[in-house]
Amino acid sequence: MNLYIRYFDQEVLVKDVDEAIAFLADIDEIGMNPMLERDVREYVESNVMYPKRYKIRPRVYFIIIKTEAETMEDFKEKKAVRPVSAIVKPEAPVLVRLNEERFGWYEGSLDFKRVSIVPGTGKFQYRDTHFVACCKAVSGMDCYNRIVDHLSQRVDPRSQFPSAKGKNFKFTYLGECK
Repeated sequence: MNLYIRYFDQEVLVKDVDEAIAFLADIDEIGMNPMLERDVREYVESNVMYPKRYKIRPRVYFIIIKTEAETMEDFKEKKAVRPVSAIVKPEAPVLVRLNEERFGWYEGSLDFKRVSIVPGTGKFQYRDTHFVACCKAVSGMDCYNRIVDHLSQRVDPRSQFPSAKGKNFKFTYLGECK
């Protein structure tokens, strides 16, 4: 695996991470430091095939791209493009999984902002609250609705619930129910 690195009009195709770090260290504006070096090494060792962009200052970046190209000409002519079959198929989008109908038991976890009273002052404040429940549902969305209905009857009405499509709601299908 080779690395293509570009910073404005300076570009290079190197064989390993040490050559890449040496190239970047020669550019004074980048300011190579141990943290940046460690991050570049972690990126190169990872399975991530997407280009990595590093911010130098506002609106100024350098980019690193992993490639199979052996020469700069091959890279520029895109001769080392990975075949589509080599690309890992991503997991189904959240909306598809959320609305997929499978009757059974679901475990849903929800992180929401709960309004609670501060005992010493009598004032109210929002507190991050994690709630997990198992319920019978038809889909992930039904699981979300059941959890929110349950909580809205038991907490202050000013509490804020996240969207079912966001990162603060997760669900797992546990299996069929009788």
